[in-house]
Amino acid sequence: MSKPVAALMVIAALISGGAFAQETPWLVRVRAVHLNPADKADPVGGVGARDRISVSNETIPEFDISYFFTKNIAAELVLTYPQKHDVALDGANIGTVKHLPPTLLVQYHFLPEGGFRPYVGAGVNYTTFSKNHMLGGAASLEHDSIGLALQAGADIALDKRWSFNVDVKKAQIRSDVLIGGAKVSRVKIDPLMLAVGVGYRF
Repeated sequence: MSKPVAALMVIAALISGGAFAQETPWLVRVRAVHLNPADKADPVGGVGARDRISVSNETIPEFDISYFFTKNIAAELVLTYPQKHDVALDGANIGTVKHLPPTLLVQYHFLPEGGFRPYVGAGVNYTTFSKNHMLGGAASLEHDSIGLALQAGADIALDKRWSFNVDVKKAQIRSDVLIGGAKVSRVKIDPLMLAVGVGYRF
């Protein structure tokens, strides 16, 4: 193959690749999400102690945006604003904490069957804790948590662009509990997140 022909083939491939990227659809969703923490914590005071840290259930708004690289493969960024949780020690409220938990997932979307399109995903959750107000400021959660996230859900077509969405995620969110700067426990929040919402594709 001559060099000019080879060069033309490379240019054609780049052009077609660019055109495909421009045509790749976006999908945005708004969801209501219920967070149900696993609340598995080491006892405060060590082995044999009964007092444990727990974090309250919450229902929060969520916004996510997905980019489809192919008809089946997409990346999804899940966003919300900082959420406030009550924190309890052996059932007694000891204060509140705020957290921001963006999650990035890679998804596989099955081809639709009669307007029903399921998907599965896996990725990384990054949670940052802020405004710890526990025990009058004496106690706090470690600032950051990075963990795995798993997802399954389905989009149900309402028309060519709009869809109804159901989604479930499990995220690994863990933090040391500090009192006076010393670690006294480790809490595994690991929430199960159940969501419903609507999506718009463009």
